[in-house]
Amino acid sequence: MNLSCCGRLVFCLLMLALVGCLTFRSTQLSRHRPPKVPIECSSALPAGCRQLLVTVAPTLNSPTALLWMMERGAGQAEWRSVSEAIPVSIGRDGMAWGRGECDSSVPRGYRVKIEGDGCAPAGVFRILYAFGSSPAAHASSLRLPYVQLTSGHFGVDDGNSRFYNQVVDAGRVQRDWQSAEVMLRQDGLYRWGAVIDHNPDHAPSAGSCIFLHIWRGPGKPTAGCTAMSEVNLLRLLGWLDQAKQPRIAQFVMP
Repeated sequence: MNLSCCGRLVFCLLMLALVGCLTFRSTQLSRHRPPKVPIECSSALPAGCRQLLVTVAPTLNSPTALLWMMERGAGQAEWRSVSEAIPVSIGRDGMAWGRGECDSSVPRGYRVKIEGDGCAPAGVFRILYAFGSSPAAHASSLRLPYVQLTSGHFGVDDGNSRFYNQVVDAGRVQRDWQSAEVMLRQDGLYRWGAVIDHNPDHAPSAGSCIFLHIWRGPGKPTAGCTAMSEVNLLRLLGWLDQAKQPRIAQFVMP
C-alpha cells in the first residue's frame, strides 16, 4: 500500500470515528429532550391533572422505551419535565392501543390491546394507587394510597371472573377465578409498584393488571407492564401525588 492510500485510509477512519461520536452525542442529548404529548393524548388530560408520566417507545414493536416525569401548575396548559429520561422496559411485543381516557378512535398503525398479547397499553391512563411488600409504615411518605401485599393478594386475569382486571385479597372475597397472578412474588418485582388504570370498565379479554414495577434488568421486557430500576421507581413513587390527579401517557415516537 502506498503512502497516499494509507493517508486516505486514515482520513476515512477518522471521519467514521467523528461521525460515530456525533451520532452518540446526538443520541445522548435526545434523552434529555422531553417529547411533546400527541394531541390524542393531551386532549384526554383533565384540567386538574398536574402530574404526567410520558412513556415513549421508538417503534410499535420495541420492548424498551424512555419515560419522563412531567408537571404543570394549576390552570396551566404547558408541561415541563422534572426528570431526565428514565429507561424502562415495556411489553415483549411492544405497544397496542389500550382502553383508558382517550375517546379518539384507534390511531393509524396501532393494534388493539387484548389479554395475553404481551403488549403495553398505549393511551392515557390514571394511576390509582401504590403497592408493595413493605409495611404501610414504610410507605408513609407516599402521597398515593398504598396497599401492602400479602400472600392472599392476586391480580385476576380470568375474563370470566367478576374480579377480572382487579387486585383482590382472596381472604376478603369469594374466589371465582381460574387464573390469577400471585402479587407477593418471590422474585421481588412487585416489592414496589403502582396500578395503572387500563381497561377501567373491566371489559373481558381487553387486557388486565397493568402496573408500574421493578424490572428484571435493562432491556428485559415485561408481559405488558412498564418496569424500571428500583431506584427510579422509588423516586417516581415518592413524587406522585394523588391530589395532582396523576396520569401516564404511553405512545410511540411520532
